[in-house]
Amino acid sequence: MENIKKFNSFAEFYDYYLSEHGNSTCRRLHFVGTSLVIFFLALAIGRSSGGLLLAVPVAGYGFAWVGHFFFEKNRPATFEHPFYSLLGDFVMFRDMILGKVPF
Repeated sequence: MENIKKFNSFAEFYDYYLSEHGNSTCRRLHFVGTSLVIFFLALAIGRSSGGLLLAVPVAGYGFAWVGHFFFEKNRPATFEHPFYSLLGDFVMFRDMILGKVPF
């Protein structure tokens, strides 16, 4: 069994998270997936449609996992650190918009 890395804080995890997203195509796919997550959440709330919520994980994880398996060629951090990984997606999204993380 693979050793799972332990992190004492999200800040510590985020450094690791960024190291697992070195491929620009992977980062771009994450950006698209996170954009769609935000869009589908807003649409679901605006239309009071619980059915649209089914699109949220498909969009978010679908794009991210394609990026990891086919471009980054690593295992998504979601499997070992689901909550930190989800937060990492949104923080990287913000950092890409702000120019702190390259597209």
